[in-house]
Amino acid sequence: MLKLRDPKNRYGAIWLVEPGVKVGRKAGNHLVINSPVVADCQFEIRVKGDQLILKNCAPDHPLNVNGQPVADGYVLREKDLIAFGEIELQLVDPKKSAPSLSTKKTTWTLKANSVALGGRVYPVRNPTLVGRSSECDITLAVAHLSRRHARLEIQDGLLYVKDLGSANGTYLNGVRVSEARVRRGDELSFDTLSFGVIGPVEDLGRTSVRAMPSKISVPPRLQSRPQPAPSVERLSTAHAPIHRSRPVTHLPPRSSVEVSGPGRASSGSGRLWLTLLVLIALSSVLSYRYWL
Repeated sequence: MLKLRDPKNRYGAIWLVEPGVKVGRKAGNHLVINSPVVADCQFEIRVKGDQLILKNCAPDHPLNVNGQPVADGYVLREKDLIAFGEIELQLVDPKKSAPSLSTKKTTWTLKANSVALGGRVYPVRNPTLVGRSSECDITLAVAHLSRRHARLEIQDGLLYVKDLGSANGTYLNGVRVSEARVRRGDELSFDTLSFGVIGPVEDLGRTSVRAMPSKISVPPRLQSRPQPAPSVERLSTAHAPIHRSRPVTHLPPRSSVEVSGPGRASSGSGRLWLTLLVLIALSSVLSYRYWL
């Protein structure tokens, strides 16, 4: 079974199943391309068994296949490239086509949270169409789900979801979105069907540059307390030469000696001589009276 897709993965892809598919700008088409150069219904591919027949629904917008203009009834084959204006769509066999670079590097899956789905895990390819129709990559047979409910795409390893105009909406972590980026661990819901998003850890190979603080702060317990300035006495003691301790000899107390100048007797000797002179004088006086 073949698929019709944009080689640049801008508009998604659809399976070519019976009775056929339509491509155009209106929401009722199987593949919706919202561009002013696209007609409301651009063309239709009718499927009869293994035969694919091209029909132009907008005669004013001619179609080219592999660079050549074609008329209605052209039989399409694998790898044919349908072009109208600046838009190109190709018929490919998903089993033969090589996966994109982002698909090789990135593995994304949706794990059903609903008991009705039994916790099934759905791999996400690039792109992945989710809906009620059997042509979708993830087919969920629920009445409240639109036939083509939403589309999942992987760009540069990142997962994105786009609601395709569904009646009951697409929700990311409980918030209704029309288009949003989906991250690992998010909850993605299509109407009431909830899925957990499983994906790679972001920026695993990137080295983050940590900003250095402008001023390094030291924890209070590591900060040294301010030391008081040493006094003069402490400085003199600290820088004084160190002498070996000698035994202290206690000397008997000496009489205080007052020295008034060089060559003079001490005050104690002066008093002694004065006393002797007084005694000699008295003895002389007494002797003189005795002899008289």
